[in-house]
Amino acid sequence: MDFEQLARIEDELTRIQKTYEIFDEDTRLSASPAARVEFLTTVRYIERYLRPGARLLDVGAGAGAYSLYFARRGYRVSALELAQANLRAFRAKLTPQDAIELIEGNAVDLGRWPDASFDGVLLLGPLYHLHSEADRQRCIAEARRVCKPGGALFFAFISNDMVHLTEFCYRPDYFTKGSYDKETFRLEDFPFVFHTVEGCRAMLRKGGVKILHEVAADGASELLADKINALPPEDYAQYLRYHAYICEKPEFLGMSNHLLFVGEN
Repeated sequence: MDFEQLARIEDELTRIQKTYEIFDEDTRLSASPAARVEFLTTVRYIERYLRPGARLLDVGAGAGAYSLYFARRGYRVSALELAQANLRAFRAKLTPQDAIELIEGNAVDLGRWPDASFDGVLLLGPLYHLHSEADRQRCIAEARRVCKPGGALFFAFISNDMVHLTEFCYRPDYFTKGSYDKETFRLEDFPFVFHTVEGCRAMLRKGGVKILHEVAADGASELLADKINALPPEDYAQYLRYHAYICEKPEFLGMSNHLLFVGEN
């Protein structure tokens, strides 16, 4: 499977399945210190609102990075994932001590769980893939339905505006030959769906989410990966503190490959 073959797949669910035969979600958040910036930032915000013992639903759980982290720290975790490649990677890491309810399923249908079942809901991947506004709103509505009133909601997006610089680092001819509108700089929504900061805000507000935080989850970590990965532990720890200091500043929000929005139900 390559990108040309992937682009010819019209069925959205099949395309999502095949996408993760190309992209290795299993190591994406752990491959290096730079890669871990997004994970560590997201964990910090989740732990700010949820404590061990909380019931947590990880929708679009990928290869299980967040589910396993929180389950092993005393949270009661249920996880939902669609892609078979991710499910295989997730199951391979489970131990008999990991009390995680792992379900194969679609983020737009959480019908197996009753209303107000969870203290917090993670949507850290589904909105990368849903092309229609109706499906995105259904996904948000389902997350809100199964989350308790006053509970915490966590949404991840891929930033339209930073991807240009990231692609430019790998492709010197990107600005003339890249797949984006050369006037508006709107990316082609392939193989993921891309969003601006304002687009994320509008989507969540339309879904009735009260936005508490808007976060540049990984900032410039991919662009600076070689330098970050070469840092000794003390310097890396200080870099993470710097990232925490700037990641909610409005002037830095769009300059991040991944955006994290924290909401209250």
